[in-house]
Amino acid sequence: MPELILASGSETRIKMLLGAGVAFKSIKPAVDEDAIKQALLAEGAKPRDIADALADMKARSVSYMHPGALVLGSDQVISKDNVLFSKARSRVEAKETLLALSGGTHELVSAAVIYEGGEAIWRALDSVKLTMRALSDEFIESYLDTIGDAALWSAGAYQLEGLGAQLFTRVDGDFFTVLGLPLLPVLDYLRRREVLAV
Repeated sequence: MPELILASGSETRIKMLLGAGVAFKSIKPAVDEDAIKQALLAEGAKPRDIADALADMKARSVSYMHPGALVLGSDQVISKDNVLFSKARSRVEAKETLLALSGGTHELVSAAVIYEGGEAIWRALDSVKLTMRALSDEFIESYLDTIGDAALWSAGAYQLEGLGAQLFTRVDGDFFTVLGLPLLPVLDYLRRREVLAV
């Protein structure tokens, strides 16, 4: 049975896999996500392709160092009206993101890629539509006061599993995908590879 490595330092993805009873180790990949994203945007890549490419590059970079393991890479991107949103680098940017998403529907795409022996052997993509209520300036300030640095952890400046749930009126799609990993397809593949019990 091959070892599973998560090519990520994301606390949310680590908690998801642990919660699902998956044994793995986590290694943060050496990938310049911003540079890759900007290059892909300059080429006119679609959000789905950007999420897939980032997940792929994360898994590939760790797989070269651990060729005998199954290496899982994952990434997510958020887009609205052909604008891609990255993680905010400051509270000001987090507020700008929330104002841009407020009162409309955006798409969140999560990708997962598994490498073995330096080659991609499996991949999955899933998307979710999220409708955010119209947010008042006062609510945004209070929300950012409450969550603090957590606003900088994800592209939309929210975590749906926490206070971020208050931002939305509707979510169409898989909850795990919103958290940053199409978990159920990943678990299905791991069962087929006998990493998990059938």
